Amino acid sequence: MSVLDRYALSRRRLLNVFGASALTALAIPLESGKALAQVAFRTYPFQLGVASGDPSPDGFVIWTRLAPEPFEIGYGMPMAPVAVEWEVGDSANMRTVVAKGTAIAPPELGHAVHVEVGGLQPGRDYWYRFTVGKERSLTGRARTTPALGAALDRVRFAVSGCQHYEQGYYTAYRRLAEDNPDFVFCYGDYIYEGRGNRVWNSASGPNENARQHFGGEIYSLDDYRRRYAQYKMDADLQAAHAAAPWFVVWDDHETDNNWVGDLDQDGADPKLFNLRRQAAAQAYYEAMPLRASSFPAGTAIQIYRRAAYGQLLNLNLLDTRQFRTDQPCGDKYAASCAEIDSPKAEVIGQTQEKWLNDGLTGSKATWNVIAQQVMMMDLDREPGGGRNVNPDSWAGYSIPRTRLLKSIRDHKVGNVVVLTGDEHQNFAGDLYIDGAKAEGAPIASEFVVTSITSGGDGVDQRADMAKVQAGNPMLKFNNSQRGYAICDVTPKAFVTEFKVLDAVTRKDGKLSTRAKWALEAGKPGIVQA
Repeated sequence: MSVLDRYALSRRRLLNVFGASALTALAIPLESGKALAQVAFRTYPFQLGVASGDPSPDGFVIWTRLAPEPFEIGYGMPMAPVAVEWEVGDSANMRTVVAKGTAIAPPELGHAVHVEVGGLQPGRDYWYRFTVGKERSLTGRARTTPALGAALDRVRFAVSGCQHYEQGYYTAYRRLAEDNPDFVFCYGDYIYEGRGNRVWNSASGPNENARQHFGGEIYSLDDYRRRYAQYKMDADLQAAHAAAPWFVVWDDHETDNNWVGDLDQDGADPKLFNLRRQAAAQAYYEAMPLRASSFPAGTAIQIYRRAAYGQLLNLNLLDTRQFRTDQPCGDKYAASCAEIDSPKAEVIGQTQEKWLNDGLTGSKATWNVIAQQVMMMDLDREPGGGRNVNPDSWAGYSIPRTRLLKSIRDHKVGNVVVLTGDEHQNFAGDLYIDGAKAEGAPIASEFVVTSITSGGDGVDQRADMAKVQAGNPMLKFNNSQRGYAICDVTPKAFVTEFKVLDAVTRKDGKLSTRAKWALEAGKPGIVQA
């Protein structure tokens, strides 16, 4: 029995979605005995754009998804696999094709396509596109990493995340695309799981959302698929994906706010929450340019991984959600309790921690980057009244935090830079075992990059941050506008440029550089550039 027969597509369904020409489509046998659907689309099937990711010296992943009806269950696709042609060229005009093939968009993955392209040259740009029937996608740019161990003069990349759809427009992503980075590190919160709301209540009072989520809070696979579709339909986000390869990791909102392990914020039965986790993991893989090594198995998905940029930079991508123990102090912000010092606490789990330590201590790169989700600086959030931390950050887990920093210090791992998101603010500071004392040389430095939109327009300086800045000697800079960062890395320096918009609740927000902070190779501690 063919796949088309097994799913018993109705004549009416074919007519409604694909038009009369679909009724004459042929079924081409596959080696597995299944059949491919050949369809003529009534509406453009590449509405969610294209993307590339996880580059290596000889290739990268290229991604797309067939979604002629993005808000319908199944995206308006037949319940059958569809053949998608792909091409990689050595120039933007695609005149010289250096690799091509046919990929299968399976219904089991919501007709997402992940192609792991290989056999390319290291350290150079390529362009790619997809075709199905008479329809062609836009052309995206990807870039391979340099050859292993190669001397490298420079790598320039972007950092972004926290892109709440309702709270602003993705103008920052259009500007990021124009910056033409070598790659993008997305630290997470690619989607937000909450229901659609006309207004949201901020610290300054009610604000009308710039736009609105489709539907209620998301729980099922179909729910998550539609939410990713709504985000990916944004042309500015599509431009950023098409401009450069991305390294993606998730944080909490891709599943549920502040989740860790098999625990959600509402105290749901872990068995039930794991069903939601499973749907979220599958939807995340489907929507991201990830390799098959990240293919989910139940609730589990391989997020932590490593990439190298010659001798210049090692990129260690972490997962601070799947293996973490419950937040201390009832997850109450600016809290203080004995659980913060629990010897059983974990942030990344023992296996990932060993993997990270081995990668750091064995690195021969000039710069060792830890690219992750939640702040590692142990900020006192309410100075003057004891130790009041954000329990959803590394500061709420003093034992694993101290263990990691001591390992970096004791093994004399040089030039460690931590890249973080989550806070919806820009921060620049240094890392000590006890940041309140800030004694001796810093062990590492951290750049926390603000949100693309989450939190709305923001302000240059939040009223509460003057006290936080004054009470935390490790913190050198803070800002509460929206935007992204560009990291410009050479053998001599690691410079982070914080780029901010004056507004995200309108589409014409103006971009500017708010500040630059730098590390000089071999000299601990950040300085203003």
